[in-house]
Amino acid sequence: MSTVLFEDLDLNPQILRAIKEMGFEEATPIQAQSIPAVMSGRDVIGQAQTGTGKTASFGIPLLHKVDPKLKKTQALILCPTRELAIQVSNELHNLAKYMHGIKILPIYGGQEIGKQIRSLKGGVQIIVGTPGRVMDHLRRKTIRCDFIHTIILDEADEMLNMGFREDIEEVLKYLPEDRQTVLFSATMPKEIMEITKQYQKDALTIKVVKKELTVKNIEQYYYDVRRKDKLDILTRLLDVYDPKLSLVFCNTKHMVDELANELQNRGYFAEGLHGDMKQQQRDRVMRNFRNGKTEILVATDVAARGIDVDDVEAVFNYDLPQDDEYYVHRIGRTGRAGRTGRAFSFVKGKEVYKLKEIMRYCKTKIYAQPIPSMRDVEEAKCEKIMDQLDQIIENEDLTKMVNMIESQINNGDYTAMDLAAAFLYQALGKAEREGVKQDNFDFSDTGAEDGMVRLFINIGKKQRVRPGDILGAVAGESGMPGDLVGAIDMFDSYTFVEVPREYGAAVLKAMKNAKIKGKSINVEPANAK
Repeated sequence: MSTVLFEDLDLNPQILRAIKEMGFEEATPIQAQSIPAVMSGRDVIGQAQTGTGKTASFGIPLLHKVDPKLKKTQALILCPTRELAIQVSNELHNLAKYMHGIKILPIYGGQEIGKQIRSLKGGVQIIVGTPGRVMDHLRRKTIRCDFIHTIILDEADEMLNMGFREDIEEVLKYLPEDRQTVLFSATMPKEIMEITKQYQKDALTIKVVKKELTVKNIEQYYYDVRRKDKLDILTRLLDVYDPKLSLVFCNTKHMVDELANELQNRGYFAEGLHGDMKQQQRDRVMRNFRNGKTEILVATDVAARGIDVDDVEAVFNYDLPQDDEYYVHRIGRTGRAGRTGRAFSFVKGKEVYKLKEIMRYCKTKIYAQPIPSMRDVEEAKCEKIMDQLDQIIENEDLTKMVNMIESQINNGDYTAMDLAAAFLYQALGKAEREGVKQDNFDFSDTGAEDGMVRLFINIGKKQRVRPGDILGAVAGESGMPGDLVGAIDMFDSYTFVEVPREYGAAVLKAMKNAKIKGKSINVEPANAK
């Protein structure tokens, strides 16, 4: 798969600036072929699967063609659903961020038509709409076609499946003869071929057929994670699995810098790698990664090309890739040389559908996993220490140490079990990590029911926090079962929550650096007085 950078496509500097700000460097295969073709003014038939970056494939050349000074409708994009119309409109707004004077309007059924008419009267160059509502405006003459030079049919096969053929053909009949007609579709059924034959002239067909790729020797999991929680979940997974070397993929250079910095601040040996870095910097980062000095490499897809390191034990998709094929290239960097690797993906909401596309494409299963709790992290560290102890017992002469332990037992008040537990406690680093013993928390008079302690949290209703947010944070951060959380009393600026006494210290420690609704919080024992 040859690399085509956006800066190689002779784009308008304003659009290129917006693309760079969005953090994208490399064009997907459909973008690399479609952008020059659509910019040339030819009719185009583009065949590619959902999730391959089709919107930019027609959106970038469309913005090149639109005249910001002409306050008339110049381009029409038909989409099968209101959701897609809004999504396409939003992406075009992002691409046109620095092109002053361009107005883009989504129109669809279910929205008050009077509001749409008022917006159209204000002068809109690009309309993104569903066929039925666009047809309604054309009949009312609230959309004028005199200056329309381009029509895009996005996800044409889906529009036909939804019964929009008559509306599409009616819309096309309203438009000027000397227009550019661009059609994108995942499949090319007979009905679409009939439309292209009748309404396109000498159309160029661009077909991006994905190679069937399979992924072996790699365990693949996904986690349902809110964006603001991604960093915390990533660090938990790093602590639980403790990979020797790991790759973390982000879609933008900005995110790479931000995440690498956050990981460093938390004590991880992490560095970022992306296209804006000088070659000398990139060479240094890769050298550190190969020799193990850097354990976590955070990178964009373009920057990660050519990385050939056999010891990568885990790949994290912090952002799902733009293109299904990128997923295969990403996770293929682990599980090499006959080894077993692990791949973890973070998704939220509608991204689950994108994940299903990836599964179909790769012919693989990506399994949902519960988010590990703080207790899981501690147990994993414990297991690792126990494994190390197995190796020491198996391979080392411990006679001197056994004699010292026996002497301590014979002359002191401790059992061998007491000493083993103390050594494990020390190995886990509890004293240093948590910085305070449970006995230092004063739970003597918090005003809670018997067996419970009452905690004060400095966040409340004014911050639009609900009891469910408090419950989720307390249980999620501490690993305590949610059904053990007691009464939650919310006030404007603070909240009281009751937890079992034996969990009190663990909750306070776990919540020390937690956030609720993106806001840093302070948690302490409540004062009943």
